[in-house]
Amino acid sequence: THPHVKLHSGEEYRQGLERLARKLGVEKNIIFYNRFVEFSELCDFLGATDVYVTPYLHAAQAVSGTLAYAMGAGKPVVSTPYWYAEEMLADERGVLVGFNDSTALSESINRLLADDKLRGKIVKKAWDFSRGALWKNVAAEYLSIFDEIRTERQEQPRFWTFPEPLEKTRTSLPDINLGHLFTMTDDTGILQHATYSVPEYAHGYCIDDNARALIVSVMAALQSPEPRQLVELQKKYLSFIQHAWNEKAGGFRNFMGFDRHWLEEKGSEDSQGRTIWALGVCSALSRDKGCTALATRLFHQALPLHASLSYPRSIAFALVGIHAYLARFSGDTEVRRVRGMLADRLYNFFPETLDTAWPWFEDTLSYANAKIPQAFLLSGQWEIRPELTELGLKILDWLIDLQITNNHYSPIGNNGWFVRGGTKPCFDQQPIEAQAMLEACLLAFRMTLRDKYRNAALAAFNWFLGQNDLNEPLYDYATGGCRDGLTPDGPNLNQGAESTLAWLLSLLAMHGFHAEQGNMHYTETIEE
Repeated sequence: THPHVKLHSGEEYRQGLERLARKLGVEKNIIFYNRFVEFSELCDFLGATDVYVTPYLHAAQAVSGTLAYAMGAGKPVVSTPYWYAEEMLADERGVLVGFNDSTALSESINRLLADDKLRGKIVKKAWDFSRGALWKNVAAEYLSIFDEIRTERQEQPRFWTFPEPLEKTRTSLPDINLGHLFTMTDDTGILQHATYSVPEYAHGYCIDDNARALIVSVMAALQSPEPRQLVELQKKYLSFIQHAWNEKAGGFRNFMGFDRHWLEEKGSEDSQGRTIWALGVCSALSRDKGCTALATRLFHQALPLHASLSYPRSIAFALVGIHAYLARFSGDTEVRRVRGMLADRLYNFFPETLDTAWPWFEDTLSYANAKIPQAFLLSGQWEIRPELTELGLKILDWLIDLQITNNHYSPIGNNGWFVRGGTKPCFDQQPIEAQAMLEACLLAFRMTLRDKYRNAALAAFNWFLGQNDLNEPLYDYATGGCRDGLTPDGPNLNQGAESTLAWLLSLLAMHGFHAEQGNMHYTETIEE
C-alpha cells in the first residue's frame, strides 16, 4: 500500500482488493507484494512480464517510474490515459483505454497476448523511444545544453540578479515543534502545569487548556504532511471536552483532579467561551470525520449555553468559535441568529460615544483584551456591519498604542492590571496577551491591508523570541515549550500548558498567515 494512502485509510484499499479477488474466484492467479521492491527485484518482475498494465483511476498522474522501466525493458503496455501515459504511449507506443473501463482493459490485454505482430510493433516503437532515457544519452543531452549555454554566454552580456535585503523579505519562522505538547499530554488530556519542563500532576487538568490544545492540534494537522498523530491528539482533547459536559448544569465542567474526579459542576464563563471557540474551530477545520461530527454535535448541544453568556470576554471567545463554525456551515440559521445576538450584546457593553482616551467597557484593562476587537472585526466582516468593524479597529488601535512602541511589544502585566488613570504595570507579562494581540492584528491586516497591523502582529510574535522588555526569549527551542511569563527577574522557567499553547497558537497563526491560509483566520469560507 502506498504510504500516502496508508496514512489516511490504513490497509483498506489493499485488503479490499484481496477480498474482491477472492469474491471473483481469481485468488489462484494473483500475488500481492505488500512492500516496495528493490530495483533489481523490480527488473526481475518486469523480465517475467508479458504485458505491463497501469490502470490509474485519475488523469492527474505526472510520472510513473515503472512505466518507463517497462518500456525500456521492451514490454508492451496497456494503460489508462493519465498525463504521463498519454505522452509516453503516444504514436502507437502502447495501448490506452478509458478510465474505469474494465471491459476495454481486458480486451486490450487479450488482443496483445494473441497478436504477436501487433505486440512486436508496439514493443519496437516503445524500445526505440525509450533509448533517449538511457543515462549515457541523458548525459550527452546535458553536455549539449551546457555547450549551448556557454556559447550563448560568450556572445551575450550577463545580467546579474541580487537577493532582496532582509528588510524586504519575510521574517523566517521557527519550525513547528510539538514536543512539549506531547510531553504534557497523557491518556486523559493535557495537564495544566509543569515544573520547569516536567509535567506536574498535582493540579490535574482543566477544560481551558484542553480546548486550546484542541485548536492547536487541529491547526497543526492542517500544516502537517503526516497528521495522524495530531488527529489522535484531537480525539483525546475532544474526549475530555465531551466528558466535561454536564447536562444538568447546562455547561462544561472545568477542573479535573489527576485522579480523574471533577472538582466542580460547571466551570467559569470564560471556560465555556473558550470551549465553544475550540468546538467551532474543530467543526470547521478538522480533517477527521469523527472529530468533525462530535465537535459539531457538542457545539449544537451547547447552543443554549452560547446564548446565556453575559461577560464580554466569554462572549468574544464564543464569537470567534461561532465565526469559525459558520465559515464552513454558513447555512446554519440558528447559529447565525445566536451570532447576531452575541455581537449585539458585546456591542452594547460599550458607550455610544467612546472616550478616545479610554475606549473600553470598564475601568480596568486585564487579560485577553485583544480578543474583544477580534470578535468585533469578525462580526463586522461576516454580518456586514460597519459599526462593529469600526469599533473593533478603534479598540485595537488603542491597544497597539498602549503596548507597542517602535515594533517593541510590552503587554499589560497582571500585577494589578491597568486601572484607568493609573500606571500601566510592566510585569508579570503573560503569553496569552501576545497570542491574543497577534491573532487580532493578523485579522485586521487581512481586512485592511494596513502595514501597521502586520507590524504589530510581528512585534507580538517576536515577544516570545526575546524582543521584549528584558531581551529574554520565552520560547524554548530545545523542548518546544514556552516559559510561563516574563517577571521582573526574568522568565518564569516553568513551561505550563497555557503558555505553551499560547506560543503554539501564535506560531501556527504566523505559519498560516505566511502560507496565506485565510481559513485558519476565519476570513475565508471553508469548502466542504
